[in-house]
Amino acid sequence: MDRLGLFSMDLTLDRMKRFREAHGAFGFPVVHVVGTNGKGSTVTFLCSIARTHGWKVGTFTSPHFLTPRERIQINRAPLPPETWVELANAVLDTPGGGELTYFEFQTCLAMLAFERADVDLAIMEAGLGGRFDATNVFEPYLTLFTPIGMDHEKILGPTLADIARDKAGAIRRGGVALTGPQEPEAMVALQDRAEAQGARLMFAVDLADPVEGNLGVKGMHQAVNARLALAGWRWIAADRGERSLLQSERFGMMSAFLPGRMQRVEADGLSLILDGAHNGHALRALAASLHADDIKPRAVIFACLADKDAAPMVELLKGLGNGPIVVPAMENERASDASALAASIGDRAEAAPSMAAAIERCRDVDGPILICGSLYLLAEFYTLYPEFLTP
Repeated sequence: MDRLGLFSMDLTLDRMKRFREAHGAFGFPVVHVVGTNGKGSTVTFLCSIARTHGWKVGTFTSPHFLTPRERIQINRAPLPPETWVELANAVLDTPGGGELTYFEFQTCLAMLAFERADVDLAIMEAGLGGRFDATNVFEPYLTLFTPIGMDHEKILGPTLADIARDKAGAIRRGGVALTGPQEPEAMVALQDRAEAQGARLMFAVDLADPVEGNLGVKGMHQAVNARLALAGWRWIAADRGERSLLQSERFGMMSAFLPGRMQRVEADGLSLILDGAHNGHALRALAASLHADDIKPRAVIFACLADKDAAPMVELLKGLGNGPIVVPAMENERASDASALAASIGDRAEAAPSMAAAIERCRDVDGPILICGSLYLLAEFYTLYPEFLTP
């Protein structure tokens, strides 16, 4: 695993195509979830809805918090260690398996795991982009598009239109795709790609009414993700001749759980809000949800990766209140320098040597403490408090 490199990247599909050719076709339908924000939540809602209807569901998401086994789950349970090791060896023993990148390796392992488990449905979250993402080598039964926004500009392109065109590349010739609301430039990219590929592009608003009521994954913006997942499920059920029950749909959305999304916990006497928002689009959604719930953080623990545009996130964080902003050093080779990031934020910010130290700096704060900026930052919190990774 170390040899594969956690953050190594090579945006071609040659190695994945060799794996697919060596293995042959897989016998289960794949839903491909592509977008900038809300992918993990959409995967979670769709999985939960399908499970309430009795389906066995495999999910592949990223990144993980504590162990790579979290990425690949069968009915929301990570693979047992012995199964993971056995399948990992099977991937590496495939011709060219040792040449895969880390993400490609995980993607191939997921497909073998889903085949072995004989899942009724596999839901695959794209890692980065769409056209050349490793998950795009397997023929999708349905492609879902969550909101597309600005992120990974150095790789996908400097404009929203560039980013959207790359993600739209996940639409396959003659395929079926479904999208939630998009910015105009992103919607044009999806429509142009669908037309060029002779594919069918559907809209969540045509298949599902607005989702209201309590959702298992919190945040005002989660209603959009839940609606997309519900629309996807209804199309799948109709296409497969399955009956979709309103009560089961509702229970599926209410019982969904995903750590690090507007997650409120009490740890060592502190009231904490955990959210993996890691770009301006996601931070705006987080800020709107906090405002809607009348939550005013008294302090913020914030850090991000060096390849992220921190400026819009910082401005949004400053608008949440007047409390301190603590920037912990992350044990991640891609992390922004904590001292430099704190200095760029201004007088309200200070650097801390670790997540534990950042939490301790906030101990005298009277009120909720927000932790956000990166899922990798939340991983360091869950390392200290692993009990909050499960409902």
